[in-house]
Amino acid sequence: MADGSTRPARIKWTSFATVISAAILIGTEIVGAGLATGWAIATMLGFGEVGAWVLEGLFAISGFAVIIAFVRSATRIEPIVER
Repeated sequence: MADGSTRPARIKWTSFATVISAAILIGTEIVGAGLATGWAIATMLGFGEVGAWVLEGLFAISGFAVIIAFVRSATRIEPIVER
């Protein structure tokens, strides 16, 4: 084989399972806390039902951003693909 040949990338299933399991666990907690925070703030400030939905949506979206950042960081520490 020539020096420029490339091997196909292989998935490290143990690392994949670890990262995905941690993301599900942490993600559920973060999104749940975001929804509860939005509801609590809207109720405390008297925003009504629509205001609660808006705040819950904002906190849930920020929770998803945290999940994405977590998965990106976790895959740097625990690589999923072996090259």
